[in-house]
Amino acid sequence: MPTIPAPAPFTVGFDLDMTLLDTRPGIRATYLALSAETGTEIDADLVVTRLGPPLAMELANWFPAERIPAITDRYRELYLEHAFAPTVPLPGALAAVGAVRERGGRVAVITGKYEPNARLHLEHAGIAFDALAGDLWAETKGEALRAQGASVYVGDHRGDMLGARAAGAVAVGVATGPCDAAELTAAGADVVLAGLTEFPAWLAGHLG
Repeated sequence: MPTIPAPAPFTVGFDLDMTLLDTRPGIRATYLALSAETGTEIDADLVVTRLGPPLAMELANWFPAERIPAITDRYRELYLEHAFAPTVPLPGALAAVGAVRERGGRVAVITGKYEPNARLHLEHAGIAFDALAGDLWAETKGEALRAQGASVYVGDHRGDMLGARAAGAVAVGVATGPCDAAELTAAGADVVLAGLTEFPAWLAGHLG
């Protein structure tokens, strides 16, 4: 009898900040260190309420344009010192990734975070992944999702929903970041979950 080929694995994309990981304490600590070093007043508590857009966009609220390239480099250096120890997986993150893998799927982390730091975060948190792409935002995430063949993308921000739509992937919002369910739905979410604790059951239903 002819051999029936095994079905190709499916791929689920995940955002990082406030989707898989609660990076707020580490980001806050890094901004406080940056503020102290540069003498520039930065409201770190405000910063961590609006995570998602690229770093340069946030820095533009505190520094003149000509300083942003150098400040970006310094922030990333300080991040290595301050951000990893206080960062923890969000509830359900490990189980969500595990649910994809248990069903034979691949996990692709598509994030706006600087890719080397994103990789260190995932390794520190013990989150297994098959592919990683960083420094991406909104529709540019869609390009990476398409390249990975992702059929689902999970994120906490309006920009994540735009990325999923650009890739033709199912847009799964999680209300664990700065955007509530109504905002995620308005941005194109096909479904909104309270958090990743609900993801394994959703995935089981989605895959039938």
